[in-house]
Amino acid sequence: QVQLVEFGGGLVQAGGSLRLSCAATGSVFSINAMGWYRQAPGKQRELVAVITTRGSTNYADSVKGRFTITRDSAKKMVSLQMNSLKPEDAAVYYCNANLRSSSYSDPDNYWGQGTQVTVSS
Repeated sequence: QVQLVEFGGGLVQAGGSLRLSCAATGSVFSINAMGWYRQAPGKQRELVAVITTRGSTNYADSVKGRFTITRDSAKKMVSLQMNSLKPEDAAVYYCNANLRSSSYSDPDNYWGQGTQVTVSS
């Protein structure tokens, strides 16, 4: 069974930094894109950043220049370095991976359990 395990959230002052990481565990045959989404109270879940197998990245306009997404394909991990954090970055951050659990399965989207990021002003 596939699981995405996240770690690294917490409380930080505005202007500070946090690093989120996510590891895919269990039966993972191959991973396509990996990314991070976030959901603030009362708002819809939104894309923060995504990275493809080739290392191409895409960011939400609100985080460009402040956040950096990276992946370690060998370790089946994706990380999000968040700098210059703002109170509006506060949300539950979810790891996402589009992956195949076996050679005969179609790609499917998997989600982590979410990790809270709180930014104090």
